[in-house]
Amino acid sequence: QVQLVESGGGLVQAGGSLRLSCAASGRTFSRYAMGWFRQAPGKEREFVARISGRGLSTYYADSVKGRFTISRDNTKNTVYLQMNSLHPEDTAVYYCAADLSANGNYNYWGQGTQVTVSS
Repeated sequence: QVQLVESGGGLVQAGGSLRLSCAASGRTFSRYAMGWFRQAPGKEREFVARISGRGLSTYYADSVKGRFTISRDNTKNTVYLQMNSLHPEDTAVYYCAADLSANGNYNYWGQGTQVTVSS
């Protein structure tokens, strides 16, 4: 079983930056593709970013390209989401997820961390 714990959320002004972290308990963390998702009040959960097991391949939603960067440190079993140039529309609960088979199906999810961007 893999447990994921997000942290780093908070309140930030528009144009500001925030860095989210996701700590994983898995023993084979480097084999997992990892993703970040978000869900705003009253909206569907949406994909934000994905990173391959060794961190050599990344993919982003169009809405965050050029502003967000996903990365990972496999020695720490941690994945990060650096968020720059934040917009009020980025306000949401952000979730970390693990894809153990690296096939696009996320098996485990964290509890989420709130990000609020003020205008």
